[in-house]
Amino acid sequence: MLRLNVGVDASTHAYVRTGGKDSKFGIHPRDEAAAAALLLANPQLHFAGVHAHIGSQIYDESAYLENATALVAAAQRFATSGLQSQRIVIGGGFGVPSDPNGDHKRLNVAATVAAAANCVRDAAKQCGLAPLLVGIEPGRAIVADAGTTLYHVLAVKRQSQRTFVVVDGGIAENPRPALYGARYHVTTVTPRHEEDQEITLCGRSCENDELGTMRLPRDVAPGDLLAMHSTGAYTYSMSGNYNRFPKPAVVGITNGTHRLLARRETIEDVLRNDAV
Repeated sequence: MLRLNVGVDASTHAYVRTGGKDSKFGIHPRDEAAAAALLLANPQLHFAGVHAHIGSQIYDESAYLENATALVAAAQRFATSGLQSQRIVIGGGFGVPSDPNGDHKRLNVAATVAAAANCVRDAAKQCGLAPLLVGIEPGRAIVADAGTTLYHVLAVKRQSQRTFVVVDGGIAENPRPALYGARYHVTTVTPRHEEDQEITLCGRSCENDELGTMRLPRDVAPGDLLAMHSTGAYTYSMSGNYNRFPKPAVVGITNGTHRLLARRETIEDVLRNDAV
């Protein structure tokens, strides 16, 4: 598959937009001829088709339809060079709402894929191309809601303008809020009974280690357990040792049982590669 930039600008945060004029991803149309020539000069490479991923957290079906139509046009351009596509892949990034106060509703992936397949069928027929298989990359839409991050409250600090709830995590294991303003739904696991108030959830690091502004019960206290929902996608794969914090454990739970999937790091793990 050749990953192309077909010029589709998805309506999402600029930092997770992976197509369009201001993106580093994909082969620009001006370079398609060179890519085709390289493939034709190396017959050991099997050309299967074209692909374009336009971004993450996309809630607008029309972006996928535009991408599908543009990819069929690209497939036609490669066909004129002697490279016939068997399939096209319209990418992923199907929007999964994680902020209960946000404006977005979950994208209907099945309906979107069906509409994109119809676009591909009609466009391919109009271009005189053979029928094309349509592929998607549905990872986030599948696994986002499968993960929950648990935090212990370390401190509650009522400052002049904001109340900060400090937890035993932060930017190290979940950099997404600091990188591009990702928002999450957080609930209390420890029973609390007072009315909710607006708080800023933050980690232990310096700089912008804020996990978001949200509403939690006024009587949240040190030692309480909080649950951050829909962290199954990206979070663990993006985690690091920022400020040299060890990574937390990962536990799988099913049918009332649990098992360790990734052990908790120790300080010795973090320092293992230090030469002195």
